[in-house]
Amino acid sequence: MSIASTPDPPYTAVIFTSIRTDVDNGYAAIAEAMDELAAEQPGYLGVESARENIGITVSYWESPEAARAWKRVSEHSLAQKRGRDEWYREYRVRIATVERDYGLP
Repeated sequence: MSIASTPDPPYTAVIFTSIRTDVDNGYAAIAEAMDELAAEQPGYLGVESARENIGITVSYWESPEAARAWKRVSEHSLAQKRGRDEWYREYRVRIATVERDYGLP
């Protein structure tokens, strides 16, 4: 895994923070499939994810419209429903515009 390579700002970040249930029921396979499907979508820039007690996944998009289009992809909608029904005790989605971006190469 590596840090997502993003263009010069502005761009959109979708921040998904979650607390999982104890149920797996194929979670890992679906999460991997969603990462692969997202990467095929127009406007996709990258993703970063970490999980300990709280999971945080940040996906990066060229624009708010590209992020909204990803939300409407049917397979993603089905995975979201399973998440609400089975995999998450609690979650929050935050959409932000990245205004500055800097770090080590």
